[in-house]
Amino acid sequence: LLHYVLTDVPLGTNLGLFHLLFALLSGRFLPARGAVFAALADFGLSADAVGRSVAALCYGRWSTQDVLARWQQVVHREGAFTPSAYEGICPVACDLTAFFRPQLRGLTSKHYVSDAGKALPAVVFGLCVGVGRVQNARLGLPRLLLRRAAGESEATLQKRLVQQAVQTLDTSEALIVDAGFCLADLLSGDNARFVGRVRTNQTARRNCLPARKGSGRKATRGERVRPLVRTRAGKVLAPTPPDSTVSWQEGNRRMSAQVWNDLVLPTQKPGAPSFRIVAISEARYKEPLLLATTLGVSPEAVWRLYRDRWAVEQVPLAAKPMLGAERSFVFGEESRFRLPELALLAGSILSYVAATSAPVSAGFWDRAARPTCGRLRRALCRLHFAELPLVAGKLRKKNSVTDHLLTGVLAHRRQKSQRAPSKGAKASTFTGN
Repeated sequence: LLHYVLTDVPLGTNLGLFHLLFALLSGRFLPARGAVFAALADFGLSADAVGRSVAALCYGRWSTQDVLARWQQVVHREGAFTPSAYEGICPVACDLTAFFRPQLRGLTSKHYVSDAGKALPAVVFGLCVGVGRVQNARLGLPRLLLRRAAGESEATLQKRLVQQAVQTLDTSEALIVDAGFCLADLLSGDNARFVGRVRTNQTARRNCLPARKGSGRKATRGERVRPLVRTRAGKVLAPTPPDSTVSWQEGNRRMSAQVWNDLVLPTQKPGAPSFRIVAISEARYKEPLLLATTLGVSPEAVWRLYRDRWAVEQVPLAAKPMLGAERSFVFGEESRFRLPELALLAGSILSYVAATSAPVSAGFWDRAARPTCGRLRRALCRLHFAELPLVAGKLRKKNSVTDHLLTGVLAHRRQKSQRAPSKGAKASTFTGN
C-alpha cells in the first residue's frame, strides 16, 4: 500500500517518506517519545538513511493533499471500503484536531482542551473524512486536511473547512458536524446538505409570518420556536409543541424524536434558507440530542447519520496515542505541519490494514483477537528494516551527480553586501572569505 501511495512522490523523497511512514506505523515514535531521529534509528536505518528521511520531511517537494488523494484511489480500487448510506445519503464527517506543542516557540495558534480547562498552544488542523465500513468496522477515509494559518481563528478555519468540504461532496453526500460548527456557516452554501448538532438552548423562527392579531405594527419575522424547555432569570420558558413525533425500536431500546419543520435562524426573516430541528430522546440520555438538518430523510436516518460522525475521531485517535505522534520534536516552519499530517495518514492506513487483515493475536492470553490497529502495530514493531520487501526501481535512493559541486569552506562562501558610506568617510568595499 505504501508503494502505491508514494508513487507520485519524486524519486529519493519517496524512499525517505516510506521509512518515516513505516516508523510511524510500527510504533517507533512511542519509545522515542516523539524524537524523529531516534525513531528512525530504532527502525534499523543507517545514519545516512536517517538523514535522508528527515530531509524528505523538512525539504521534500511533495504535498500532503496529493498523498491523501492517492490514498483514496488505492482504497477505492481495492473495493473493501463501502461508503455508509442511510436512505440514500452518505455521511462525510468534519472536525478540528490539534497536536499540542506547549514548548514550541513562535506558535500563536491554540486549541481548547477540556482536561486543562483552557486553550493550549497547538498545531491545529481541519479534517474531513468519508465514512464507510470495512467488513464490520466503521472507518473514516481522509479526503481533506487543512492547516490553520497564522493569525487565523478556529471559527474562520471551521468556515473554510465547511466551504472546501462542500466542494468535494457528491449529490448523495451530506456533511456531519458537531456542535462547535456555526449553523449560519452551514446554511450559507448553495444546496446545503448537512446534519449538525446544536446547543440545547438553540432557538429558531418559523419561515412564515404569523397571523396578524388586532392592530399594531405588522410582524416582520416568524414566530419563535424553542425546542427544549429553558430557565432564564428564574423563569421557566415552555418548549414549542413539535410539528410531528416519531418513534422506532433500536435493539432493545425505544427511541423517540420530535420534529420542527421549515425553520430559519432567529435573526433572519421568512425566505431565508430553511432547516429542520430534530430532538431525539432515549431512556439513557440525560437530555435530548438536538440536531439541525436540511435533509428530507426520516428522524431515524438523521440519528444514524450523526452517529457516523465518530469515524472522524478514529483517525486522530490512531495517530496520536496509538502511534505516539502526540509528542514530536520538530521545529521547522514546514515540518511542524508535515509530521502531524503524515501521522494522520499513518493512522488511517493502520486502521484500514487492520480491518482488512486477519486478526493478529497479542499473545497466548488473547484468545478472541479482534482486527484492531493496536494489535497490528505491536506485530509491526517486531519488524526490522532489512526484512521489508521493497519494490525494485520504485523506492530507492536518488543517485545524483554531485562531483561538480563545491565542498568545504568554498561551498558556503559568503560575500558581504555593499553599504552606503557615512558622511565624511571614504567609500570602501570589503569582500570576505
